Amino acid sequence: MSTKLNPYLGFRDTAKQAMEFYQSVFGGELTLSTFADFHASEDPAEQGKIMHGMLVTESGLTLMGADTPNSMSYTPGDNYSVSLSGEDEAELRRFWEGLSAEGTITMPLARAPWGDFFGMCSDKFGVSWLVNIATAQVPEG
Repeated sequence: MSTKLNPYLGFRDTAKQAMEFYQSVFGGELTLSTFADFHASEDPAEQGKIMHGMLVTESGLTLMGADTPNSMSYTPGDNYSVSLSGEDEAELRRFWEGLSAEGTITMPLARAPWGDFFGMCSDKFGVSWLVNIATAQVPEG
């Protein structure tokens, strides 16, 4: 098996809802494990929180996420973006519509200077997304 780069998203008490939301957008199989499942925290307030969530889609996307423990600092959405790119325009436009719904579009999905369609948004959980739809390039001249 080759090494994969998988985004791992941190949340504060909303990992379950966020991962279920991403499953509604991307489809796939979602597994969620709580801190209690792994005896990973002695804090009673953390027992029901998500220690590890993983969404694996039929098209090969893997997205992981967890609730940040109370003892750790948490600043949402200011240090990363998740990039989705490829050539399947229908799929990527569906992902864009789902992610940008109830979120904030920072750059509308439109033709970019490099010829592809590109957009930027933050979803309703504050996660920043980049979507790039590759198009067939027609040589000039």
